[in-house]
Amino acid sequence: MSDQIKLDQMIPSLMFQGTGSDVGKSLLVAGICRAMTRRGIVVRPFKPQNMSNNAAVTSDGGEIGRAQALQARACGVKPSVHMNPVLLKPQSDMGSQVVVQGQVMTTAKARDYYTLKSQLLPKVLESFVKLSKEADIVLVEGAGSPAEVNLRAADIANMGFAEAANVPVILVSDIDRGGVIASIVGTYNLLSDHEKHLLKGYIINKFRGDVTLFETGHDIIRDHTNLPTFGTLTWFDEARKLPAEDAVALEKAGTGKAEAKDKLIKIAVPRLGRIANFDDLDPLQAEPDVQVVLVQAGEPIPGDVDLIILPGSKTTMPDLKALREQGWDIDIQAHLRRGGHVLGICAGFQMLGTKLADPQGIEGPAGEVDGLGLIDMSTTMSGDKRLVEISGVESSTGKTVYGYEMHMGRSEGKGLASPMLTLEGHPDGAVSQDGRIMGCYLHGLFASDSFRNEYLRRFRAGREASIDYEQMVDAVLDRFADHCEAQMDISAMIEMAKSGV
Repeated sequence: MSDQIKLDQMIPSLMFQGTGSDVGKSLLVAGICRAMTRRGIVVRPFKPQNMSNNAAVTSDGGEIGRAQALQARACGVKPSVHMNPVLLKPQSDMGSQVVVQGQVMTTAKARDYYTLKSQLLPKVLESFVKLSKEADIVLVEGAGSPAEVNLRAADIANMGFAEAANVPVILVSDIDRGGVIASIVGTYNLLSDHEKHLLKGYIINKFRGDVTLFETGHDIIRDHTNLPTFGTLTWFDEARKLPAEDAVALEKAGTGKAEAKDKLIKIAVPRLGRIANFDDLDPLQAEPDVQVVLVQAGEPIPGDVDLIILPGSKTTMPDLKALREQGWDIDIQAHLRRGGHVLGICAGFQMLGTKLADPQGIEGPAGEVDGLGLIDMSTTMSGDKRLVEISGVESSTGKTVYGYEMHMGRSEGKGLASPMLTLEGHPDGAVSQDGRIMGCYLHGLFASDSFRNEYLRRFRAGREASIDYEQMVDAVLDRFADHCEAQMDISAMIEMAKSGV
């Protein structure tokens, strides 16, 4: 495919491909973005194709992967739909919603999407060119691994893009998961001669201990590939404080808290099968006196939690069905009888109602199901998706909140007469008469320090917010950029991006 469509211009750029998924490419690119930006270079992040239900709303009214939003922040710019022109949002094990340049294009099964890719490469290259016009260097992140050669013919995410755009490539491998030498050498040996020409070196990521112990490892890799190394990046523990794109990161939620267990504010979050926009939880996890417990399938919701949060979901009705199958609906009722609190965000808010309907089969099979019956409202899924950055005021605290809406469906009912939020003059969400059941459509509301602090006080009187969340994220990005500068050859990367292949 890339032999048929190629750019006729050289764009200063550098691509980071992984020897597998979850090797740390997203964070690595964010760190290099910040490091180069601090050197006075105008940088833009780019990912041709992404697969994630953790998306971000852009100022131009679209959605992209959360990782590219973090990378844009590292560059000091607002995210754009052109930073991630193809976003796949899984709705089942077999199919995904296909978002192209920020807008939903279709829903496709894996096999159908494979044939659709040839239509998407021109859009990917179009976005890449547009982005390059405002940058000195574009840093490109691959997806998965170029070693998946069984899918190479239709690839637009790794070497298929690199060949079409003529971009030099650095391979990233995760030593923490083991087999790093085999993964680099094996990936190299599976590439074509031209792909090997594009591959200019590698980075060892997540190293623990004395890096000099790996010197013979570099010798072995060089003997088998003739590739130089751009550095060995040691483990960066503060990475857990940054917004994550993959739900795998949720497994570490609530660990390592210094507070005494009896002083922690405990929050339980049922792990929905298609959990989405789970970065809503990040500011809560960052608080030293808050423990976020991710409840896995097969586990009951703990009886000693202060709050249950029902998070966003890409498939609301199927996830509500799964919630009932786990018995979590019974746990929620028991939690409320003990005087506990429940908060639903977006799809979680919709689940709190009496009825959910999807007559057009937008999220799955058409149909209607009973909600949890905690708020007197019903929700009908519609074909119009609301994507907007917005701010307002939370009713019970009077504090400012901000974030974004990203949902399909319209909610109606008497329960909405007491809204949780007022967003730019319009009511949003609902609050029960006793104030213990709340819900809204606003993602990101806990990033507001004043609201988060006031809200958490209801569970522990007298507490004070100990962090400035937005400042913390930027400070961690700066420290990670220092980490990258100290351990990788950033200057060589800049030279390679400007000189091309």
